[in-house]
Amino acid sequence: MNRTHILETANEYVTKDRASTHGDAEDSFSKLAAIWSARLGVSIRADQVAIMMLDLKTVRAWDNPKHQDNWIDMAGYAACGGEVASKD
Repeated sequence: MNRTHILETANEYVTKDRASTHGDAEDSFSKLAAIWSARLGVSIRADQVAIMMLDLKTVRAWDNPKHQDNWIDMAGYAACGGEVASKD
């Protein structure tokens, strides 16, 4: 696993057909932000959802740093979060 592989795989995941399986990332982050806001009683933005998902993947990578999926997903969440934040 090298940085090129991580970034290329993350790029493939966030730019190809995942929307057909999981829905649009921006819509999903917005929906999740609304749910977390209601549950926690604080306002959560869609870009903050990406940061919190990065936190989840960080914990997983901390415990299992050799598992490629964590690193790939972190790159993907960072890219999606940056895009969502630029639209706010």
